[in-house]
Amino acid sequence: MKKSFLPVAILLSLSAHSVFASGLLFPPGKDTRFTWSSYDSLKSEHLQGQKVSVFGPWLGDEKTRFENVIAYFEKATGADVEYAGSDSFEQQIVIDTQAGSAPNIAIFPQPGLAANLAAKGYLTPFGDDAKKGILNDYAAGQSWVDLATFKGKDAKKHLYGIFYRADLKSLVWYSPDNFSDAGYDIPKTMEELKALTKQIVADGGTPWCIGLGSGAATGWPATDWVEDILLRTQPPSVYDGWVSNKVKFNDPRIVDAIKNFGWFARNNKFVDGGSAAVGSTDFRDSPKGLFTSPPKCYMLKQASFAPAFFPEGTEMGVDADFFYFPAYASKKLGKPVEGGGTLISITKDSVGARDFAKFLRSPIAHEIWMAQGGFLSPDLKANPAVYASDTLRREGKVLLNASVFRFDASDLMPGKIGSGAFWTGMVNYVSGESAKDVANDIQKNWDALKKN
Repeated sequence: MKKSFLPVAILLSLSAHSVFASGLLFPPGKDTRFTWSSYDSLKSEHLQGQKVSVFGPWLGDEKTRFENVIAYFEKATGADVEYAGSDSFEQQIVIDTQAGSAPNIAIFPQPGLAANLAAKGYLTPFGDDAKKGILNDYAAGQSWVDLATFKGKDAKKHLYGIFYRADLKSLVWYSPDNFSDAGYDIPKTMEELKALTKQIVADGGTPWCIGLGSGAATGWPATDWVEDILLRTQPPSVYDGWVSNKVKFNDPRIVDAIKNFGWFARNNKFVDGGSAAVGSTDFRDSPKGLFTSPPKCYMLKQASFAPAFFPEGTEMGVDADFFYFPAYASKKLGKPVEGGGTLISITKDSVGARDFAKFLRSPIAHEIWMAQGGFLSPDLKANPAVYASDTLRREGKVLLNASVFRFDASDLMPGKIGSGAFWTGMVNYVSGESAKDVANDIQKNWDALKKN
């Protein structure tokens, strides 16, 4: 039996559609921070009577914010855009594309599933204009093109997506008061970060808060460390080869990245609670040491969502702040950034679908969500002044300064590796196993997976 693109549960999420479509959150032309010229250019697209169906993972506040963006496209073009959100998006989009009932636009939370559907002929490739636009308008534009380029059913590579909304993992959180009291400066290079780590110990403190605990997902925070370190010790081609297993998990360059993580995590003097606590401390509890007096630890490497686990009432920029997890000056590999992002793809081609996808890579489509919060943009033409907070603006600057951007590697690997053997291996590593033995075990698991 074929399933409709909009099952009952998802249809309910459309009930507010007529409400948000009736008005615009920020009146065009009023606030000069916005790039209204990119909104005005939409008016040449006459799409009256055309419907564009969009399906993605955003619910709640994210859905509302995206619908506020959609309203501008509708107002300018006359199109009718229906967005449906579902927490079962990744399962449902496969069913819908195979059943021939796909939406015009699908919003993928990571590119792996999009690549699978592209290979089966379920996605429509973008043209050269989209590719050129991304290369010119996005910081580290080639990285964003590469991440959305997959082999199609014809076995040829095409651009199948446009990234809209990004997040960061390459951040280190700290307390400005703690740094000020101790006389520490923000490290600008990895060499300086390692020197600061040693200095804190010499001063009688503990530099790092590290916790890998996460229930059934225990181990994942360590994968972010290894991925970020690999991007700082090897060129992006090695990272890409590792994701596909063309570069084996037990390759000396990968083993070295694991050991580099161990430099921080397996030294009893470097970690709150000692290295034995790393594997058992819940990642949500690991920030607590930043806020004790005296501090139990001075730095926490964690993604942009880290403040969700800070004590209630923590004021960003005052009680807590962040800096970019720095690159090695000696390696000369630029400023790599690890993170994630949502991918806009066409699953049912139409003029309206293509125009809507083009709209989502325009400055105004980024700025409207940037101003609402919960959105980071790599678009060089979007005005950072519209960000809802200074913290978001500074996180956005990290994205804009990136020379290379790469998606979380474990999310791109087969599930049994990236969300299985890799997690377990990192726990085993901080518990005392050698980096080489851990890497060999993970590679054995990957080899076995290929045989099945």
